[in-house]
Amino acid sequence: MPAKSRFTRLDAFTKTVEDARIRTTSGGIVTIVSLIVVLYLAWGEWSDYRRIVIHPELIVDKGRGERMEIHMNITFPKLPCELLTLDVMDVSGEQQHGVLHGVKKVRLQPASQGGGVIDVTALSLHGKDETALHLDPDYCGPCYGAPAPGNAIKSGCCNTCDEVREAYAQASWAFGRGDGVEQCLREHYSEKLDEQRHEGCRIEGAIRVNKVIGNFHFAPGRSFSNGNMHVHDLKNYWDSPVRHSFEHEIHQLRFGPQLPEDVTRKHAKNSPWTNHHINPLDEVKQITDDPNFNFMYFVKVVPTAYLPLSWKSSGYNQGADDEVWLGTLGNAVDGSMETHQYSVTSHKRSLAGGDDAAEGHQERMHARGGIPGVFFSYDISPMKVINREERAKTFTGFLTGLCAVIGGTLTVAAAVDRGVYEGATRLRKLQSKNL
Repeated sequence: MPAKSRFTRLDAFTKTVEDARIRTTSGGIVTIVSLIVVLYLAWGEWSDYRRIVIHPELIVDKGRGERMEIHMNITFPKLPCELLTLDVMDVSGEQQHGVLHGVKKVRLQPASQGGGVIDVTALSLHGKDETALHLDPDYCGPCYGAPAPGNAIKSGCCNTCDEVREAYAQASWAFGRGDGVEQCLREHYSEKLDEQRHEGCRIEGAIRVNKVIGNFHFAPGRSFSNGNMHVHDLKNYWDSPVRHSFEHEIHQLRFGPQLPEDVTRKHAKNSPWTNHHINPLDEVKQITDDPNFNFMYFVKVVPTAYLPLSWKSSGYNQGADDEVWLGTLGNAVDGSMETHQYSVTSHKRSLAGGDDAAEGHQERMHARGGIPGVFFSYDISPMKVINREERAKTFTGFLTGLCAVIGGTLTVAAAVDRGVYEGATRLRKLQSKNL
């Protein structure tokens, strides 16, 4: 018999000799069942450890001087592109009149003809063969009392109809159809404008704005600032033989990049992210025949970040926003994303004023006057939502759960085996007494 060690009395796992052990059929069955249960529960622990969940956090947005992108795809079936203007302005004083960079105007056939896209070669109102390029090199067209625009082809001159219109807009003058303007007569501006009266227009693309309270809107005619007032030249809109209106359909409107489809599918079942990232204005359609109608959308924008499992904090250079290509702002090389969710409240009214008696709300009164169009006013939330990918449990938690599964299953199996063995033994004793 081996000598006893000083640790012998500390042994909590006492042993029995092999001759004192009894193996039974019921014990074998319990052992097989317990092993199956252990394997099944261990696989569940492993799957739970490998599972990635989205952990939402709410923090105060401490970003400064940031910019954001607004992506849009909106159709106006009863308004030609030549009359449609996109303007952006915010509380910082920045204004963007007649936005063209990053945005495409797509001329559409009338709805009665299917509303298809007109051939790309017909997308320009002023053809290249009708501009001043073929005129005498010394030609200097008049600007009719307005100062020549800074972007004129020839400094100090207005050689095209577009340059005259730009000069009038900078001088805060209404332009109209260009009657009596030789450049517009040469380019047949009024005739082409009348040809497009029945067309529709689709605005698609993205604009970059300051991350402050502001608005962007679609309104008829060239826009310009007159003192502290924002004014549109509505002459061509009002004096039209065709009845225009701001009936529209918003195919898509989002603030920032969209979460990739593969990430959306991966978290579709166990994450609230996909529900949060639905853009509430997508596929919204507003119908009206009234040219004096105004649609307003009041948008609450919530900054939102998506951080994948591989993300590591390396800081974000806010000063580089303007150096990023339009349409890619918010996407990082490590897979993280800075975007925005939003909620919206809509309102519409006739510029003629009056009440909503036709809708059963006679007590609801509307102000008179304004500009027809579609207006989006957005406000930025001071809070930021961070959706962070995390493991459902740590590796330590996985080991702890695995030990609990094995220990708990074997303990229960031992108790079951003991109960079956004791019951069988007592049953045999009772049967032997009866004999």
